[in-house]
Amino acid sequence: MATPNDSQGKVRLDKWLWAARFYKTRGLSSEEIDKGRVLVNSQHAKPAKEVKVGDTLELRQGPILRTVIVKALSGVRGPAPVAALLYEETAQSVKLRQVAAESRRLAPEPALSMTQGRPTKRDRRDMNTLRDEPRLPDWDARWSASLDDQ
Repeated sequence: MATPNDSQGKVRLDKWLWAARFYKTRGLSSEEIDKGRVLVNSQHAKPAKEVKVGDTLELRQGPILRTVIVKALSGVRGPAPVAALLYEETAQSVKLRQVAAESRRLAPEPALSMTQGRPTKRDRRDMNTLRDEPRLPDWDARWSASLDDQ
């Protein structure tokens, strides 16, 4: 079982973010760093930047901005309870996340309420089939009140 290791002096930023379970793969963490979504001590960094205990990281996960302080170093991805020991989220960051979650709960994205958009190819075929097939035989062919048919 992997444990946080304070004696380990050097850990890459992308590896630490992956070990702390902020991103699912190292590739994703490296990509997010390259896109400028991760700041170390309020400055842009590269994936190979070495993280130290006490550094402040600001990272964006979708619409959520999190601010965490590095408490321990680890280059090994372990269980979630162990990964949670690697950092401490600031009180302001926790408060902002809760406010954002509450606003998403009260006012969901309007596009998510749409149940259907354009018809699929199968839907279009079904509509054409229904449109082309005769629903009922012609009224005059079924019922005749005229004297000509006798």
